[in-house]
Amino acid sequence: MKRVISKITPLVFAVLLLCSLTGCGGILQKKELLTVDFKKDLPLRYKFVSSRDIDVEFNLGRGSDKAGKEQTDKFSESIEMTVAYIPTEVDPYGLTTIKATCESVNVQNSKAGRRVIKNDAVEYFAGKNFTFTVDARGKIEDYSQLNELIKQAGEKAFRPNTKQGRVKEPDMISDFVAAQWFLWDAVSSIEKYVEGVSPGQSWKSKLSIPTPMVMRKARDVTYTFAEVRNSPKGHIAVIRSSYSPAKSVPDSWPIPYTGRFQMSGTFGFLTNYKMLDLKGEGEELFNIDAGRTEEYKQHYQMNLEASLPMGLGSGIKITIKQNLTMQLLENEHKK
Repeated sequence: MKRVISKITPLVFAVLLLCSLTGCGGILQKKELLTVDFKKDLPLRYKFVSSRDIDVEFNLGRGSDKAGKEQTDKFSESIEMTVAYIPTEVDPYGLTTIKATCESVNVQNSKAGRRVIKNDAVEYFAGKNFTFTVDARGKIEDYSQLNELIKQAGEKAFRPNTKQGRVKEPDMISDFVAAQWFLWDAVSSIEKYVEGVSPGQSWKSKLSIPTPMVMRKARDVTYTFAEVRNSPKGHIAVIRSSYSPAKSVPDSWPIPYTGRFQMSGTFGFLTNYKMLDLKGEGEELFNIDAGRTEEYKQHYQMNLEASLPMGLGSGIKITIKQNLTMQLLENEHKK
């Protein structure tokens, strides 16, 4: 993808000369066209990592005893995935068809430093393929196969024995959704992308919030095109982001589970989850010349409040520190 360079007309040159002579602060910013480029049958392999540390603070006092004994349970969980994307049909001005293969899925989790050994339904994605289409911005236009695969994984999260009703085990499916459903969101959310963007320019979007409990929440995102860096790989657009709680979640986002059910474990035992705050930031490195994301890092902290069942207590404090990363695997993009 060639860089878009603003043309200097005689009138523009005169304005710039006048500003330089009069000391005005105006400067003509060069705009860059940030679009995703694909080469037919050339795979791109990415490693995704989603990890979080969770503190659950209980106050074991009863009734009006506000000075009850405090107890904090600590949890951690992470997922590492490698996914290969192969463009099978490429149209730089229309829709591109991509075949994705989830090559590996590894899950780690622990409570109070002790590893919890169990099967996670998100491991169902390992070895699975799905096809989707994207436009020139990288915005997914047809995600029906991906949506169906997410629902299939959701069914794997339930216990086969239904004598005590439908019981769902903890899983990290929402982390898979956060990684795959929002690919290239930083560039595909630019509204007037054909006009290009200048350093300092910002735009809005929404991203999902993966959690250990069943919650349908989103975060508002403000992207800012910070600068262009020169590197051996090409010109790199640095896109920074900041996050805050969103008031709504788009209806088009996938829902892995259907029907009524009870979730097992601590985060199924607690009830009445309420998000109090969410703050964080991130950075993405987008290769302008190659038209692809090289890597991104997203970090945020979310504070929640929950209650014990049957009115046994409220004001349970939950702190989640979340990290999400994606990295293009070295040498894998070369034919």
